[in-house]
Amino acid sequence: MSDQVRSRPWPGRPAGAAGLRGIALAADAARRLGPRPVALRLGDAALRRLGVAALRLADRPVPAGRFLPATAPPAPTLTAAEADRILGAAASLPQHPDWHRGFDPAAPALSLDLHRGAGARPAWEASRLAALPLLAQAARLDPDGPHLARADALATLWCVQNPPYRGVAWACGQEAALRALHVALALALLDADRDPPPGARALLDRCARRIAATPLYAMAQDNNHPISEAAGAFACALLLGRDATPHAASLAACVARLVAADGGFAQVSPGYARLALDVLAIAEWLRRRAGAPPFPAPLGRRAALLAGWLHRVCDPAGGAPRLGLEDDSAFADLSLCGPRDARGSVERAARLFAGCRADAPDDPGCTWLGLAQPRLGMPRPPRWRSEGTMGWHEADAAAVMRAGGLRFRPGQSDLLHVSLRDGATWILRDGGTGSYAPPASWWWDALGGAAAHNAPVFDTEDPMPRAGRFLLARWPAMRALPDGAAMRDAASRETAREIRVAGRDWTVEDRLAGPFRRVAWHWRLCPATWRLTADGAEGPATIAFESDAPLSIALVAGHESDLYGTIRPAPVLRVEAAAPVTRLTTWIRLGKGVACRSAS
Repeated sequence: MSDQVRSRPWPGRPAGAAGLRGIALAADAARRLGPRPVALRLGDAALRRLGVAALRLADRPVPAGRFLPATAPPAPTLTAAEADRILGAAASLPQHPDWHRGFDPAAPALSLDLHRGAGARPAWEASRLAALPLLAQAARLDPDGPHLARADALATLWCVQNPPYRGVAWACGQEAALRALHVALALALLDADRDPPPGARALLDRCARRIAATPLYAMAQDNNHPISEAAGAFACALLLGRDATPHAASLAACVARLVAADGGFAQVSPGYARLALDVLAIAEWLRRRAGAPPFPAPLGRRAALLAGWLHRVCDPAGGAPRLGLEDDSAFADLSLCGPRDARGSVERAARLFAGCRADAPDDPGCTWLGLAQPRLGMPRPPRWRSEGTMGWHEADAAAVMRAGGLRFRPGQSDLLHVSLRDGATWILRDGGTGSYAPPASWWWDALGGAAAHNAPVFDTEDPMPRAGRFLLARWPAMRALPDGAAMRDAASRETAREIRVAGRDWTVEDRLAGPFRRVAWHWRLCPATWRLTADGAEGPATIAFESDAPLSIALVAGHESDLYGTIRPAPVLRVEAAAPVTRLTTWIRLGKGVACRSAS
C-alpha cells in the first residue's frame, strides 16, 4: 500500500533473529517506560501466576433481587424534542443484547484471550450497562411506562448471563468500574443511591471486588485505567456505606500523576481525555449528593484544566481530531451526544470543576444533574501549549499539533502530527485507530504507522518500531520550539516543525537533518474532490509546497478510521524528496474549492 511504512506486523510472534529483535525492542521500551510501571506490571504478572488474583476472584453468588426502585421521581424540565430523544432511545434498546460477542461466558475471566476475533472492546461496551441510566431517565419522563421494569429485567438478565468473575465482562477491572458507575448513576437519578435495592447492592459489591483484585495492572497502565478504577471503587464504597476515603485519595493521586499542571493527559487522545473527564464528573456529582468531603487536591484543579484542554481541541460541533489511540467511548452520555460530539462532556466537567460554561449552555445532561449554568464562559486562547500538544486558533480555524514530550508511552507514531480544521471540518486529519483487534494485520501499518500521520517519514521506516500491541520502542527525543517542536529519532534523523498563521493562511515549515536517503510526507485529507496542481493540490483548501530539492507530488489512495472498528478509503497527498533536502514549506489557504463530504 502506498501510504504504509515498514514495521513489524502485530499480532504475530517473530522467530529466530526476529525474535531476538523483538526482545531487544521490548527491553528498550521497558527502559523508556521507567521502573515504576515495569515493576507494577511484573508484580501483577507474578500475582496472577501464583494464583492470588484468581483466588480473589473466586465464584460468588449471582446478584439477585430488585436492582432499581419501583417508582421514579418527576423529570426535570426538558424540551419536547429532548424528551422524545430519550424515550426513542430507550424504546430502541435491544431486547436480547449480545453480551459475550463470541467469548465463553463460563470461562474464568482472567483466562481469556481478549484479542481474539473482534477483541473484547465491543463486548465490554455492551456490558457497561449504559442502558440503566437511560431507562432511569425514561422512567422519570414516562412514569406509567415499562421503563423501570425493563431496567430491572435487563440487570437481572445481565447478572444471570454474566456470573461473577466468569466471562469477558469481568476480565478487566476498569470495565467493572464503569459498570458500577453507570449503576450508581441510575440509582442517583432515581433518588435511590442512599439506600440501593438488594440486587444493586450485590452487583456493586461484586464490581468492588473485581476492581480490588488486580490493582497493580491498572496502575501499571499509566492511562485512564487507574482513574476509572479508583472512581468506580469510590462510587461502590459511597453507595454501600463503606469508607470511601482511601478511594478518594487514590483517585486524587491518579489524577495528580496522569493529568499535568497544564491540562495535558497521559494519553494524548481527545477520546480518552473525554472518558477520564466523564468518570471524574460522575464521581464528583455522586460525592456532592452524598455530602462526602471534597476530593483531595489537586483533583478539582487538574480536572478543570483537562476540561479546558478538551474544549480547546474540539470543533464547534463537538468533534475532535483523531490523536493517538481512540476507542470512541461515550460514558454516562445523559445528553445522548454519542462518540462524535463531546460538547455535553465538556459542559458537564466545566460546570463541576471550573465553575464556567463551555459550548453547550442548554445541555440536557447538565439539566438532569441539576447543574446551573454559570455566567463565565470557558476561553479558547489563540495560542496554547500543553504536555504533549500545542494549538492555534484564528479566523474560525484551528490546528492541533502533537508536540511531545514523552513522559508516558505514546500510543502511535504520531509525533509532530498536525490536524487542521476549517470551522467544524477537519481538512488535515489523522488516520485514526481502527481496532485493537483488527480483522487484517495491514490495519496496524495503515493506521498506526508514521505514514498514517501528517509528519515526514524517512526511508519508509517507522521511527518507533512496535514492541507489542500497545507498546512502541525507541522513542524519539523531543524538544520545544517557539512555534512548534523538534524530534530526533534513534537513527539521528531530525525534523524541526514550526507552524505560523495569518488570517486564513497557514504555513507548516519542516527543517530536516541527519542521515537519510529519501523522505516522504503523507498529508491525510478530508474526503472530498481534490485535484493536483503544479505545486500541490486544491479542494476544500489550496495546498502548495516549496522545497530546496525537487519534489514528487501525487494524490494516492489511503485509509482512515473515523469511528472505532471501521476503516474507509481516504485521499492522501504524498510528497517525496531525496537527500540532501533540508526544508519543506507547506502553505495551506482555507476556504477554496468544494466542501468535504460528511462522515458516514
